[in-house]
Amino acid sequence: MAQAATPHDSVFKTFLSRVETARDFIDIHLPPDLRTLCDLDTLRLESGSFVEDDLHPYYSDILYSLKTTSGDGYIYVLIEHQSSPDKHMAFRLMRYAVAAMQRHLEAGHSTLPLVIPVLFYQGRRSPWPWSLNWLDDFQQPQLARQLYSSPFPLVDITVIPDEEIMQHRSMAALTLIQKHIRQRDIALLLDRLANLLREKHMSGQQIAVLIKYMIQAGETHDVKTLLYELARRVPQQGDKLMTIAEQLKLMGRTEGLLQGIQEGIQEGIREGLQQGIQQGLQQGILEGQRAARQEIARQMLQKGFDKDAIMDMTGLTQDELQHLCH
Repeated sequence: MAQAATPHDSVFKTFLSRVETARDFIDIHLPPDLRTLCDLDTLRLESGSFVEDDLHPYYSDILYSLKTTSGDGYIYVLIEHQSSPDKHMAFRLMRYAVAAMQRHLEAGHSTLPLVIPVLFYQGRRSPWPWSLNWLDDFQQPQLARQLYSSPFPLVDITVIPDEEIMQHRSMAALTLIQKHIRQRDIALLLDRLANLLREKHMSGQQIAVLIKYMIQAGETHDVKTLLYELARRVPQQGDKLMTIAEQLKLMGRTEGLLQGIQEGIQEGIREGLQQGIQQGLQQGILEGQRAARQEIARQMLQKGFDKDAIMDMTGLTQDELQHLCH
């Protein structure tokens, strides 16, 4: 539902929506160092607003595009209607400027534009009392300037040597697997994985989830053999690993059965089976999948697996798992 325009909003938009008036406003009020960047002959009114719906009674905004000495750019003008000035106005202007940049990228551009925010203030308190440098909103502005004028921290695991990753304690196994998840045979990591399991930095749930990730995202062809070999090398985790391997074996048999049923369905369709039969068989597949997951969960419960890990491995809901416990 559209917000009713306030008197402030109406007069502001009526004047500054006219490009000739906006050009005069910008030419008069923009600081000289910024004015020299702008080609005001290219000024064009843009549609849309970045002010949140619940704040329209207090703020109005208007956006212009233009050419600058650095390419495409924008001038964003915000007027504050409320009589008490917003202490965090600089941060608000920064947020709206970033929103304008985002819209520019979504329009198909490949680089960020210059967006010059301008505050139009007409409140009771005079002069404007707060800083319009958004970094001054921080408790330690100098630290904020250092952070936001420098490259952000990057964790590029593709260039970290495996030997260094092995020293990453509880993050080592996840980092190592994610670094190598796309290699053809993740079993080449067997020795390192065994060493990490011996160090006991991971919980049982973390181990189960990590193995599920290896199955789902990895390109290894024989995860069951890998698990059996890990269990042999790390007897302390043997029960957990062997149980997971057995679940994989059961899942493999179930998947083979389901695949056969699905192939039969396709063949039946090709031979002209009626739609009702097709739906019945598909329902049978779903029931078979559900039963297989329940059987896997039941065995994992008997082995003492963490319930969260079981739900994550099988896809069962908490209610379904609770039902199996009775």
